[in-house]
Amino acid sequence: MKTRLLILCALAAGAVSLNFANAQEIQRTDLLKEDISVPDKEVVQVRVDVNPGASAINHKHPGEEVAYVLQGKLQYKLEGRDAVTLRAGDSLFIPSGVAHSAKNVGDGRASELATYIVPKGQTLVVPVK
Repeated sequence: MKTRLLILCALAAGAVSLNFANAQEIQRTDLLKEDISVPDKEVVQVRVDVNPGASAINHKHPGEEVAYVLQGKLQYKLEGRDAVTLRAGDSLFIPSGVAHSAKNVGDGRASELATYIVPKGQTLVVPVK
């Protein structure tokens, strides 16, 4: 059972990194993963660093995301909405299941702090065509 859990965790971690652009263009750093007071939910927090011109694939999450831009300029495209460009200090709420992508539209590296409230045990990043 322990081996099976380790294998599943490794596969899930690989899926998250494969769902974004080339690792040299976008780097995700896991910061926090903790249970919360809502049954069967957890909070996950990651830092995402994006090189100039790089973009994440269109994807969705099984729960809510709050994106906070730490540095640079990121353009977000959410399904059914006009694109919005955020700069350092700006934040964006992304509802559960809404397909979206992000692109660094600035001259330098951009960074985001992404905080998710998601069901425990589900894949965090789901690609969308």
